[in-house]
Amino acid sequence: MSNTTPVTVAALYQFTSFADPAALREPLLALCEEVGTCGTLLLAREGINGTIAGSDNAVSAVLAHIRTLPGCADLEVKYSHADTMPFARMKVRLKREIVTMGQPDVDPRASVGRYVDPHDWNDLILDPDTIVIDTRNDYEVMTGQFKGAVDPATESFRDFPAWFRSHREELLEGKKKVAMYCTGGIRCEKSTSFLRQEGIEDVFHLKGGILKYLETVPEDESLWEGECFVFDERVTVKHGLEQGEYSLCRACRRPITDEEMASPDYVEGVSCPYCIGEKTEEQRARYAERQRQRELAKQRAGKNRS
Repeated sequence: MSNTTPVTVAALYQFTSFADPAALREPLLALCEEVGTCGTLLLAREGINGTIAGSDNAVSAVLAHIRTLPGCADLEVKYSHADTMPFARMKVRLKREIVTMGQPDVDPRASVGRYVDPHDWNDLILDPDTIVIDTRNDYEVMTGQFKGAVDPATESFRDFPAWFRSHREELLEGKKKVAMYCTGGIRCEKSTSFLRQEGIEDVFHLKGGILKYLETVPEDESLWEGECFVFDERVTVKHGLEQGEYSLCRACRRPITDEEMASPDYVEGVSCPYCIGEKTEEQRARYAERQRQRELAKQRAGKNRS
């Protein structure tokens, strides 16, 4: 896990049964705060999901604690690194689902698709008998995608089941296999389980998600085009999990390029070319005040460090 960059980033999830997730929250949050990690962890009856960042030792301490929780001994973690802390604070939240699909009968612990190692993924998605589906949301797909993948153009993962049901016939026409992928693998646990419930047997998903693929598959062999959106201050990562080139519009949370930031429609923290027509004057005024407070907080933090 060691690296020359100062911040270790660990993405994790585990579907397991927590009888009382609320009882797990305080000890976990206390440890995270004690060792100095930042990020977000979600706890629900179906398990744990999230990303934390900190020093090697801090991250190791938190992961060791998580592995003592019921069903988490074999927790798999995807590591990357950052030059600066990519999160502002540490949050441990209680949720109904650790990834929200809104399908109560879907249980990845009972049935999921077949995992495909990143090194075998290219062969699968190049097979003409395979339909490849990106299970991420529209703003994530904006920065990159696997060559030839279908983009559902969903605003939320909750929309995925209805989208699939309405397009099922055209998607599966002439295809024998369904290959699905997402950022770190967790959404595919539910999406492949959902397809199995819909009666589709030959369902596959990329083990470890895009992050594991970009980490392990050489760029000259890769079928990934673009960068991968991540849910922290890095915004996107590239092959080798190096930080990408995108920034973030803090009004609509969409990734934006340097060219889009040069647009007259871009005002930091207030608007960008994508959301300028979506927000009201009242909303933009509220965003402007929020941005002003953010800048004041940065100034105060700078003075405290000097």
